[in-house]
Amino acid sequence: MDAPPPPIATPCVKVCYVDGKSGLCLGCYRTLPEIARWSRLTDAEREAVMAELPDRKIKAEPFTG
Repeated sequence: MDAPPPPIATPCVKVCYVDGKSGLCLGCYRTLPEIARWSRLTDAEREAVMAELPDRKIKAEPFTG
């Protein structure tokens, strides 16, 4: 039998709140198009997005509820 494919790496933390100003999810700092396409991106494309997330987090406005 074939082994199941490995899980897809994701920065999702199950806190979905999209900032209207930046267009970023304030849980994972991805854009809505990135979130929608995530499972169809290549490993290299996902790694490139994930490498950008720390800089996006710094630039995003904090959620103030």
